[in-house]
Amino acid sequence: MTVGTTPVKHTRRRARRIAIGAAVVLALAGMNGPALWRFASDQYHDYKINRPEYKADNGKWDIVDLPDEYKLNTIHAALLHTGKVLLVAGSGNNQKNFDAKKFDTVLWDPVENTFKKIPTPNDLFCTGHTQLPDGKLLVAGGTKSYEKLKGDVTKAGGLMIVHNENPDKPITLPKGTKLTGKENGKTFVLTESIVVERAKKTFDPATGKFTGNKAGLERVYVEATKSGKKYETGTEDNYKIEGLSAADAKNTYGIAQKLALDKKDFQGIDDAYEFDPVAEKYIKVDPMNESRWYPTLTTLSDGRILALSGLDDIGQVVPGNRNEVYNPKTKKWSYVKQNRQFPTYPAIFLLPNGELFYSGANAGYGPDDVGRDPGVWDFDTNKFTKVKGLSDPKLMETAGTVWLPPAQDEKFMVVGGGGVGESEQSSDKTRIIDLDEDNPEFKDGPSFDKGTRYPQASVLPDDNVLISGGSEDYRGRSDSNILEARMYDAKTGEMRKVADPLVGRNYHSGSLLLPDGRVVFFGSDSLYADAANTKPGTFEQRLEIYTPPYLYQGSQPSLSGGPDSIDRGESATYRTQHASSIKNARLIRPSASTHVTDIDQRSIALDVKKGKDSVTVTVPENKNLVQPGWYMLFVTDDQGVPSEAQWVEVPE
Repeated sequence: MTVGTTPVKHTRRRARRIAIGAAVVLALAGMNGPALWRFASDQYHDYKINRPEYKADNGKWDIVDLPDEYKLNTIHAALLHTGKVLLVAGSGNNQKNFDAKKFDTVLWDPVENTFKKIPTPNDLFCTGHTQLPDGKLLVAGGTKSYEKLKGDVTKAGGLMIVHNENPDKPITLPKGTKLTGKENGKTFVLTESIVVERAKKTFDPATGKFTGNKAGLERVYVEATKSGKKYETGTEDNYKIEGLSAADAKNTYGIAQKLALDKKDFQGIDDAYEFDPVAEKYIKVDPMNESRWYPTLTTLSDGRILALSGLDDIGQVVPGNRNEVYNPKTKKWSYVKQNRQFPTYPAIFLLPNGELFYSGANAGYGPDDVGRDPGVWDFDTNKFTKVKGLSDPKLMETAGTVWLPPAQDEKFMVVGGGGVGESEQSSDKTRIIDLDEDNPEFKDGPSFDKGTRYPQASVLPDDNVLISGGSEDYRGRSDSNILEARMYDAKTGEMRKVADPLVGRNYHSGSLLLPDGRVVFFGSDSLYADAANTKPGTFEQRLEIYTPPYLYQGSQPSLSGGPDSIDRGESATYRTQHASSIKNARLIRPSASTHVTDIDQRSIALDVKKGKDSVTVTVPENKNLVQPGWYMLFVTDDQGVPSEAQWVEVPE
C-alpha cells in the first residue's frame, strides 16, 4: 500500500526521524545559549568546508590515520626518492626517552598509508640533514646531553680549556681526573676522557729559528666534586691537574672562567649517518670533527656538504673557524678555511652563481650580536656582503625562509619570526629580496594579521607557496597557535587566506610537498596546553595533510613513460594525454625539514615543447641551480592543475 508515490514504510521512517529530530531540538533547548550556538556553528562550519566549491577555492585538511604503535614526536622529516617519508624523533625532546636510549624513526608510505619502524643508532634529536646526490639522506649531529635549567643544576660547572705545552707527546686524561684552582682552591673533575694534542713548535722564517711552542688545546666540561653554591667560582683561574708526573704537571694545566650553577645548554654529538632509502636503514659514516646540535647542512658548488653552527659537546656555539665539509665520495669530513659564525640552524642557500645566501633567519642559539645580519657569502674568497632593507631585523629567530618559484628568478621570502630566546615578540612581516638585481634589497611583502613564529612554507608545482601554522608567542605560549593558512602567488605577489588547518603547529613542526601534489604537516611542541600557562604541553603526534585547491579543479594531467634520469642541458620526452593543455614543467627538489629550516626545497622551471601526445622538457645546464640528485618532475596545465610527479635523477 502506498500514499501517493511514497511507500508507507518510508513515511514511517520519516516520522521516526522527525520525532528523533524533535527530541534533539528539545535537548539542545535545554543547553545554555552559547553551547547551542557553538553546536550550530560547528555544524555549519563542517558543512561549509566540505562543499565542492569551497574546496575548489580553499583546499581541504585531513588528519592521517596513524596507528598508536607508530606515533612519535616527529622533529625532522624528509621526502625520499622512493616516495616514502622519513619521520625522525630521536628522543623527541623527552629526557625519559633519552635516559632510556629510546630513539625513534618511522618510515611512512603516504600512498599506502603504511608505516615501518627504523632502528635509530643514536639520539638524532635536533640533528642536521640534507639530500645527497645518490638519493641518500645525510644526517649529522644530534643530542649528547639535555639542558639543565638553573634550578636543576646541583654542581657548579662549565667550560675548561686544558693546555699541553709539551711538543714531544700528547696527554691523555681519563674521565674523573681532578683539577684544583691555584687561587680559589676548588676542585673540579672531567666529565669525559680527553686527549690533549702535543704543542706545536713555532718557526720564525725571518730568523730561521724556532721561537717557542704553541700549546695543544682541548675543551672539556668540568663540574665540582660536591653540590652546593659555595663551590662556584667567579673569576678566571689556572687549574693544576692531579695524578701527573712532575714533568707532565709542569706542561699541562687547565684554565677556566666562571664555573657556576647557571643553566647548562644542550650538548651535541659528532656522529654522522647516511640513510639509504632502498635498504631503509642508517649507515654510519665518519664522524664530524665537531659535535653539533642544531646545525645546518648546505650543499656547496663542488658537491661537498657544508656543516655550519650548532652547539658543541659542551653546549657552546661552534665558532666560525670550525666550519667543515663532508665529501659524499670519500665519506670524510674536513675543516675549511672559510671563517664565519652564525646562530644555530641558519637559513643558508646555494645560489646559481655558486655563492651562498644567508637570509638572517635562524632557529635559536647564539649571541644576539654575532652572525645575525643577512647577506651573500662568497665562499671562495670568504667575503660577506650584507644586504639592506630587512624589516623587523631583531625578530629573525624562528623565522622561515623559502626560495620562491621558479628558482631561476633568485627571489627569496623571509616569513615571520620572533625575538631572541624566549621573547614574547613576533613579526607579522613577509620580506622579499630579488638577488638578481644589481643592488639587492629586502622589500616588505604581504603582512599577516598577527605576529607569527615558526611558520611552515612549502612550494607547490603551480608556483604558489603554502604558508601555514605558527604561533604568536614562544612555543605557542598563552594558547597562541595560529590556525590559519595562506596561499602566496609568486607570480603576482598576492597572498590570500585558504582553508584553516585543524591542528596547531609551533616549535618542532614542519611541512613537506608530496609527489601527488598534497602537503603533509608534522610535529608541534607547545610549552603549555592552556592560555593561563599552567598546564604543561604535550607533543603533537598527529600528521595532517592539506589538499590544495588545484586538486579539486578537475582531473590531473597525465605524465608517464620517459627516462628516470636526465643530464643537465639535455631533454627528455614523456607521454601525456593532455599535451595541448600543458603550460609549464617544474623540477622540485624534495624537502628535508626541521625547525623552520628547509635548505633543499627549490622549484626549477624547465623549457617545455609539446607534441601530439607527449611533452618534452629540457633541464637547465647550471649545476649550482640544478644540483645532482633526485627531483619530482611535475607538469601543470593551463588551469593550474599539476600532474602527479615522476621521479627523475639528475646525475653528477
